[in-house]
Amino acid sequence: QVQLVESGGGLVQPGGSLGLSCTASGRSIVSIASMGWYRQAPGKQRESVASISSESTTNYTDSVKGRFTISRDNAKNTVYLQMNSLKPEDTAVYYCNVVGIRTDWAWRPVNFALWGQGTQVTVSS
Repeated sequence: QVQLVESGGGLVQPGGSLGLSCTASGRSIVSIASMGWYRQAPGKQRESVASISSESTTNYTDSVKGRFTISRDNAKNTVYLQMNSLKPEDTAVYYCNVVGIRTDWAWRPVNFALWGQGTQVTVSS
């Protein structure tokens, strides 16, 4: 099985910075393709914040460009999100998403797509 564990988040004042990390673990992991971060604010739909491919090509939603940076450490199966110049509208629960290939019980390769447990980011004075 594959598990995702998120860390980071918390309360920060406007203009401050926070970092998030998400690690995929499990002996069945064969490879990881895309990794990304989503967020969901109260009363709103979950939206994509940033993503990074296996070749480290990145994409950002317009509202975070120039402020957030996504990166990954392939050796650790970990994706990071560095958030700078935070605004109150960045307040949300942040979820990581990982897509890859793992082996099943018969050692056959199968696709997987998992969500992290979510971590709260609150930007408030």
